[in-house]
Amino acid sequence: MSTWATTTTTTAAPAPRAGTVEVLVGLLAELEEATESGVFYDRVCQALVSLTTMRRAVLLLHDETYRSVIPVGSCGFDPERLKRIGGTLDETPIAQIALEEDRVVEVGVHGGDGDLAEHLPARYAELPESSYLTCTPISAARRWLGVIFADREGDDFPLDDGESETMMTLGRLAALTASVEHSTEQRESERRLAERVELTRDLHENAIQRLFGVAMALGSDEELTTQERRRCQEELRSVVADLRRALTRPLDSPERPTKACLGELLERLTERRPELRVDWADGVEVPADLEPVAQLVLNEALRNADRHARPSEVVVRIAADRETFSLAVENDGSGDGRATRGGGIGLRLAALEALRYEGLVEFGATGEDRWRVRLVVPMGCS
Repeated sequence: MSTWATTTTTTAAPAPRAGTVEVLVGLLAELEEATESGVFYDRVCQALVSLTTMRRAVLLLHDETYRSVIPVGSCGFDPERLKRIGGTLDETPIAQIALEEDRVVEVGVHGGDGDLAEHLPARYAELPESSYLTCTPISAARRWLGVIFADREGDDFPLDDGESETMMTLGRLAALTASVEHSTEQRESERRLAERVELTRDLHENAIQRLFGVAMALGSDEELTTQERRRCQEELRSVVADLRRALTRPLDSPERPTKACLGELLERLTERRPELRVDWADGVEVPADLEPVAQLVLNEALRNADRHARPSEVVVRIAADRETFSLAVENDGSGDGRATRGGGIGLRLAALEALRYEGLVEFGATGEDRWRVRLVVPMGCS
């Protein structure tokens, strides 16, 4: 903890600033619509700037897709710079201390001989225009959700007690909103899972059972009569019709826009996963309507690899022609494939989701110590 000799801690009770109560009450009034408005986190940053001596702020939340924190709100920051911000807890000591000790952490010249570069990832050493930075934790129920970084664009002097307390209060409001969003997404996922389980059960109890009966009849050693063959044909046509109706019936599926395109997602992931390699065919673009299913399959494939293998190499291949788009994720470290035999529920749900696009997800061992997940979707079918 000697590294943090330059940080300061404030514990005295704050004296409310003029307008603080009104601003906080206004933010509380917006909580009910926060998950739909998409600007609540910007409002939190604006409130932090207006109620303290900070001049700019950025709010970052952990995103499981990126496996790092990403900016979701800001005030006073260049939008182009925001695209470069992201990181993990291990590589950002200032955030780790803020979350572990549940307090606003300050790093700057005024605190001693500390160097901001010691507390941020090396790639951001030149990002701030000053050597002073504050970090406010965003946490709830011992769950670390993110942080708020703020500075004065060059000025360097300690926070007073009221500012520190205000920043902690705003961090709590952001944590409350993030927790509500997480719970809402979790309930939505559970509901979609129940729908897809019901679809799977319906297919198994009807179409699959009937197909099994036809297969038994066709596989019999006894020669079928003309009438029996005609009956098998009629049964197959009926099953195909049932399958088409089942697979094209409207399932309530999330149509929320993805936070980034597949290319941006892979770019961020390669920064944090040295074992990840991307093989993207020249001239291939991911159709906008296929972004959700492509990202879903990628996420589930990577999660499956992390849970059931110890990959030293993960290769993502993106390809397309005039008729189909394909995404394949192949990793080593899967042993004989028994640990991932049949795939997990996530991959099965991804396969069901691909059916909405008339696509196919296949997964399984491709050789000794290797496992592959592959999505193939017709172009323009969604």
